[in-house]
Parts: sequence; structure tokens; C-alpha cells
Amino acid sequence: MIIKILHLFPDLLNLYGDKGNIECLRKRLVWRGIDAEVASYTCEDGDFDLSDVDIVFIGGGSDREQKIVCNRLLEHKRELKDYVEDNGTLVAVCGGYQLLGRYYRLEGETISGLEILDIYTEQGKKRLIGNIVLESDFGKIVGFENHGGRTYIGNHKPLGRVLYGYGNDDDSGAEGVLYKNVVATYLHGPLFPKNPRLCDYVLTNALQRRYPDFTELSPLRDSLENTANEYIVKRFQK
Repeated sequence: MIIKILHLFPDLLNLYGDKGNIECLRKRLVWRGIDAEVASYTCEDGDFDLSDVDIVFIGGGSDREQKIVCNRLLEHKRELKDYVEDNGTLVAVCGGYQLLGRYYRLEGETISGLEILDIYTEQGKKRLIGNIVLESDFGKIVGFENHGGRTYIGNHKPLGRVLYGYGNDDDSGAEGVLYKNVVATYLHGPLFPKNPRLCDYVLTNALQRRYPDFTELSPLRDSLENTANEYIVKRFQK
């Protein structure tokens, strides 16, 4: 078996070690005897093709970098939407998360989004910065958030409920979005090494799409990963 991962714009969107998510995805496949092929698409590249891709990853970046990336991604808007609606697995962190919505309104400027999710983002008066702990279908999720935008997700299912931190908008108690095989979140850190159950959820979705007879991943010894997760939960959860 093989899983093909496409990392979009690692040259621009790589805040707080987001590239570590790619390595975590890759290693958790390899440790189970599953081949992993990772391709990167940068601003210097001419085009990309999603027809044989299993996981798309978009990381986080500054507002300036988001605008550059969004202009390029809008050229592939229909292809990306079709990929998601066909149950393609997509992971988007922070700036990548915001780009999946209808728009991101800054002071005096609006960045058009990909409209993959029925969400929108408005610039807030202060940045929301710090460690964050969520309750989720995957147990406690931990990470680090640093965003000026407030994202409003409407009727979408959140990734989790905030136990400590700010979340999407510092008001609703929701963080991130789960839609089909999309995981969208503000959590950096990187996200997956400290949240192995969430990482395996992403991998399972990708494997089941490529191999319809696939059922479940074999377990790994995640004692170090779980210890890191539990430390953050105990330190910050009130």
C-alpha cells in the first residue's frame, strides 16, 4: 500500500513547525509498513494535479503570505472543491484554515477564499495567542494558537470544544472544523505529534478512500506522544 501526500506552499506556510505534521503523517505510515510519498508544491512550481493525491496539507502563514498563496490557490478552486467533495483528505492549519472559507476580511481589505467551507473570518482587535486544550471525538487535543482573525463556522461541526484557550472566535467555545475528510484548525505545535489519534483519523480516511477494503490501522506504542499530550492537558486545563 502507498499513500501520496501533497504539501502545498511549504516555502510560505510553515509557522510554528507545521512541516512537522508532514513528517508525523509519513512516519506513522512507515512504522506500519505502508509506503508514504510526499510531494511539495511551491510558488516556483507551475501546476499541481490532485487526481492521484491522498492527503493535501496547507499550513499557516502571515497575512501577506496568505494573500500570495490564495491568489495561486484560486486558480485551482474548482479542482480543490471537487477533491474535497469526492472525500479527498485535506488538512488546513491557521492561515490554511482561513483560506478554505468564503473570505477573510482585514482592515481595509478582503481576501477571497476557496469557498470549500461555509465559513468566514473577520480581523479582531487583538491577537489570540497561547496554548489551547480541546475536548473532541479524538480525546483531548492540544496545541498552540496565534491568530488575529475570528472565524465563524455557522452550522459546521467543530473539531473540538475549548477547555483552555480561545478557539475560533474567543466567544463560541468552538475550535476548528470537521467536514467530510477535511480537518481545519488554528492549532500549531505542530498538531499531529502531540495528538496521534487525530493523525491516525486523517490517515485512516485517506487509506479507506484509496483502498475501499481497508478497515483500520494497526496500533502503535504512543507512550511518548500521549505523555506530551497529557502534560499539556494537566498544565493548562482548569
